[in-house]
Amino acid sequence: MLVAFSVTPLGAGEDVGELVAEAVRVVRASGLPNRTDAMFTTVEGEWDEVMAVIKRAAEAVAERSPRVSLLIKADIRPGVTDAMTSKVETVERYLSED
Repeated sequence: MLVAFSVTPLGAGEDVGELVAEAVRVVRASGLPNRTDAMFTTVEGEWDEVMAVIKRAAEAVAERSPRVSLLIKADIRPGVTDAMTSKVETVERYLSED
């Protein structure tokens, strides 16, 4: 499965980058394929392992924030691997035909 998620600390002030970095640190330490951009962190793997990583990431932020907002979007497609890369490559291939 491919999961895009964002963890937002609430009630922790204006500058939340340091807290968000704690969540990203958890994801990167997991060893699962991942990518972080300005809006989401995307993780690829099996259901249980991906959800466990997201839970740990949210808990890392909750340790330093009184409230946490969690947004999750999942693409559940059994048997597919490397979707994080292949989906983008497909779009780029179509764009190159222009």
